[in-house]
Amino acid sequence: MVVEIKPEPEGRLVDAAGLSYNVIEMGEGRPTIFLHGGGPGCTAWTDFGPVAPMFAEDRKCYLVDLLQYGKSEKCLITGPMFDFHARTVNDLMDSLGIERADIVSNSWGGTIALNLAANFPERCRSLVITGSMPVFYGPLAPLPEDGRRGRKARNVYFGGEGPTWEKMKDLMDELEFYDRDAIPDATVTARYENSINPEEMELAARSDSPRGEWQDMTEELGRIKCPVLFAWGMNDAFLTPDYPLMLARMIEHGQLYIMDKAAHHLQEERPQHYYSMVNGFLNQSDREGINTWTG
Repeated sequence: MVVEIKPEPEGRLVDAAGLSYNVIEMGEGRPTIFLHGGGPGCTAWTDFGPVAPMFAEDRKCYLVDLLQYGKSEKCLITGPMFDFHARTVNDLMDSLGIERADIVSNSWGGTIALNLAANFPERCRSLVITGSMPVFYGPLAPLPEDGRRGRKARNVYFGGEGPTWEKMKDLMDELEFYDRDAIPDATVTARYENSINPEEMELAARSDSPRGEWQDMTEELGRIKCPVLFAWGMNDAFLTPDYPLMLARMIEHGQLYIMDKAAHHLQEERPQHYYSMVNGFLNQSDREGINTWTG
């Protein structure tokens, strides 16, 4: 079944210590920040548009375009990439007046969320992580394509004749969705149009490392104290469910949920199932003093 894709709501640019983030705000209630994945053309709305209105029924949702994506600033990043993103998300929370939030994330955004929870623990009530790769080892040794499958797919997409709508559909089919027929044309179009933004094309063409230096997060995982739910697709094209099971064991309050007939973008593939499972986790009340929220 193809999920209905609604038009993207108007966001606003928010200054975060001199860097400009595009943020869409929806609903009222407990603050919940959504951090999207790192695929070509991804934004907060392309990744979380199908589920955000469900969460917004009783939450204040902040859908954030990460730096170098969507309508956010296309700055150059130096040094360890996830340290950089976590620090700037922390600055963004200051600008938005958010003291503490639940963080719901996918892939690239999930590794940023884990770094945020390790280095700014007072900011994170709980995390939901899907398809992220914070360490470069695991039950599959070596990891598929040395853990660089996403980077190679990006090079293929931007290489050759350059980005096309068809190449975007193929990328989403190969790496992100379990069922090709369930990929919404509207999402393919949005991702493709985002990916050919001149500034994004310029970043893709650079021969240096404009996205920063890769970093292993083994040490950071051991410092995370908030509850973390790893929500994984049984058919994830990057890493099998054995990998997040290992991650859950590395975190004091780690949990794992595996969704059948889903791949890398659970929240787009099966939004109602995803919402029900994630909302139940976020609303748990059996850990007094760990994730209690008042407000």
